[in-house]
Formats: sequence, structure tokens, C-alpha cells
Amino acid sequence: MVNNDPLRVGILFSETGTTSTIGQSQLQGTLLAIDEINRAGGVLGRELVAVRRDPASTPSRFAPLAEELIVQEKVNTIFGCYMSSSRKAVLPVVEKWNKLLFYPTLYEGFEFSANIIYTGAAPNQNSVQLADFMTSSFGARVYLIGSDYIYPYESNRIMRELVLQHPEGEILGERYLPLMATEVDYRAVMEDVRNKRPDFIFSTVVGDSTAQLYRAYADAGFNPKEIPIASLTTSEAEIAQMGFDVAAGHFTSAPYFQSIQSVANQRCLASLKKLFGDDCRPNLCWEASYFQMHLFANAFRKTGSDTISELLPHLLGSEFDAPQGRVRIDPGNHHTWLYPRIGRSNAQGGFTILREATRAVSPDPYLVTHSLGDWTAKLEI
Repeated sequence: MVNNDPLRVGILFSETGTTSTIGQSQLQGTLLAIDEINRAGGVLGRELVAVRRDPASTPSRFAPLAEELIVQEKVNTIFGCYMSSSRKAVLPVVEKWNKLLFYPTLYEGFEFSANIIYTGAAPNQNSVQLADFMTSSFGARVYLIGSDYIYPYESNRIMRELVLQHPEGEILGERYLPLMATEVDYRAVMEDVRNKRPDFIFSTVVGDSTAQLYRAYADAGFNPKEIPIASLTTSEAEIAQMGFDVAAGHFTSAPYFQSIQSVANQRCLASLKKLFGDDCRPNLCWEASYFQMHLFANAFRKTGSDTISELLPHLLGSEFDAPQGRVRIDPGNHHTWLYPRIGRSNAQGGFTILREATRAVSPDPYLVTHSLGDWTAKLEI
């Protein structure tokens, strides 16, 4: 008997609150993919339907909402989470019910769950490349600034280890501020930066306070040509919040930037604008949210089931022509083969790509190896 019932999937992104700028972009990437899938006939003739919940950027709300999606809404697959604290809250829920979570965000690594597909960058796909680029271009005396939760602590630990491998590596300061920190809070940190004069600042600040950090930096009169901010989390979305002039000259390491000239990216951006107008800020988390839905749909077409036991064999090892390049889910660790890039923010609110991998880099969430991949220089800094 043919099943024509809608295929319901859980969506758990913050549409409000301090991380809603990224959450909204993740939602838009997800809805764009769903729209494309449904326009092409759905999945085996079934309409793909998003069952949305808004955790409002509050980590404690993710677990109960995930359980609500599973128990009350009867979904087998959830697409969601931005901050690592929210992923860690949902992890025991999907393991308890043996459901599947797609997680489209860069993170600190050192985790594996048979119930999670990780489509954002692992540390060997962004931190390693950023440390190499910044220390070789500016020096290895670094000041670490982060938001006060698990991802910044762990990401800074990794950056510290990478920097201290450099003969002149030194950590001059390490500060953590609340997620709701204001520009005034960051001014005090900028005074310490002024006194210690690092070669660059490594930021793991997330959410709305990212703009406050960069504005405090600009108000302090620093020059990104001398002491730039380097980040894994500052994307086109945060740049739109802070202002193009404030962001210009700083660096981000990510698998995806809007400025990628691939046919797949240009087509995807055109479709996004047609669906949402100008109210969208494509970024690395948007792109992962987009391609992971297509990976799910392709795997479902092969099995006709979204139960984890039947879906995973077709999902693991699968590939998709994403805007960043052809990505692949690694069967061994559930992470994704991605294309590391280094971008410098420009006056147009985007990134000028300075270096990029010419081949996909295998995910190594436990940092067993530190391969840079095949790099090609785009422009001199």
C-alpha cells in the first residue's frame, strides 16, 4: 500500500532570543531545502512538512521541546540546535528514544553519538586552518575572548594548543563574558588588549554580543591590519548586525561564504532570495542546514522509512553537491567532509576568500591529525 501521508520532521532552531540571527538563517536554509524538495515532487510522492518549535535561545528549553516533538508530534528526525549547550541538551533525548538529530553548526569536537549527524565543521576543518593562517600572517601572541559557555572554553583550549605549538606562541589573555554582554562590558577587555598588544584576537563570542565586541574594538581605535580579530563564529549574519565598516578587515575560517562562485551556490542564493526576499543572511550554519535536509531526503528515497535503523545505512557515506562543494557524511564518525576556507570581511558585508581547500577535508573530531588539506592562495593579505 502506497503511503501518501506528509512526512513530518522536527525543526528546533531559535527564532527569537540572543542567537536568533543565526537561528533564523538556519531555519531559512532548512525551509529552502524543504521547498525545493516539495517542488520536485516531495519524497517518494510525500510532502515534506516542518514541525517547528522555538527554544528562544534558551538551552534549558531544547530538551523538553525535543521530547515534545518526538512523543507528541511523532517525528523520527529533528533538525536543530546552534550552541553546543543546546546540542548536549538534546543528545540524551534522541538517544533515549533512538531518534536522529541533524546538527548544522561548527562545534568543539570530541564527541560522537550514533544518534547525531554533524554537518558543521569539526576543529580540524576550521581551527587548524585559522591558527596556521593567523600565526604565519600576524604572529603567535594571542588574546582569547569568548562567550561564557562550553563551546568557547573548548574551542579556546584547542586554539591554545595549536598556538603554543608555534615557537613564539603565547596566550596573553583569556576572558569570558555573558551571552548578553554589552559594548560597555567589552570596553574593559579592549583596555587589557591595548596594554598587552597581541598579534591577533581570537573570538569565540556568539549571538548578539558579537556585534558588541567588534564595536568596542572599533571604538577603541584598533586597526585590523595590526591586531585583527580572527573567529570561527563571525559570519555574514553577525556582520549585518554590527555594520559593514565595523567588520571590515577581520578574519573568519569557515567551509562556506556567500562569495563562493560555484554554480550550486549561485543557484541556491537566487532561490533563497526568491523565497525570502532580502531578509536573509546566508552563512556557514545556513548552508549546513540547507544541505543536510537534502541528504536526509535522498536517503529517505532509498529506503522509504525515516526510522533511524533503516535511514542510517543509506545516509552514512552519502554525498550531495552543496554550495561549498560536494560534501559527504563520514560512515565512521557521522561528521561531514567539508572544504575549509579563510575569508577576510570586506566593505560590502561579505568575505573575500584568501585561502581555500581544493579537496574536501575528512572530519577528525578528536584531532588525531592536523592536516591542512590542499590550499590555494586567492589573495595576499
